[in-house]
Amino acid sequence: MSRETLLTDAIQYFAKNGIGDASLRSIATNIGTSHRMLIYHFGSREGLLAEVVRTVEAQQRELLATLDNEVPIEELSERFWRQITEAALIYGPLFFELSAHAMQDLPHTEALKADLINVWLPPLIDLCIRAGLPADQAPAYARLGLAASRGLLFDLLLTGDQTGVDEASALLNKLFYAGSVG
Repeated sequence: MSRETLLTDAIQYFAKNGIGDASLRSIATNIGTSHRMLIYHFGSREGLLAEVVRTVEAQQRELLATLDNEVPIEELSERFWRQITEAALIYGPLFFELSAHAMQDLPHTEALKADLINVWLPPLIDLCIRAGLPADQAPAYARLGLAASRGLLFDLLLTGDQTGVDEASALLNKLFYAGSVG
């Protein structure tokens, strides 16, 4: 099996079963390969999980890029938030665990670390400009939006309060839109 196929199968497996504390051997068995093949392609369980997070994050950025530009920005933000929260309920614990590993400069997160912030900023800056924010302020708004959204996802995973985090996300969007007309 190719690396891409293994990664796709692992993502599908985790989407159905969650991450949990599955060993590399049990992951391999469940996706129809050997643990040696996973080690060959990803180095370790942690390496595989880091690649899963990188891939899911890339899929989310692709989703952001494909959202209908004809839809009002408020609706677009709301749709994207719903899709991100659905993914966070599956992959969020892994995302935050591996983010902590990246903060500690653990070797299996080197590539992931580069993807956690910097690759998100350009599409978010573009979205902020599209929403009417001044171009010179858009980078700060984009960083704030990314940080606040991740904080809300963290809140959701800890509390399970979907209504509360949805309301906070809607308020964040209102604050952004107020900055675009002010």
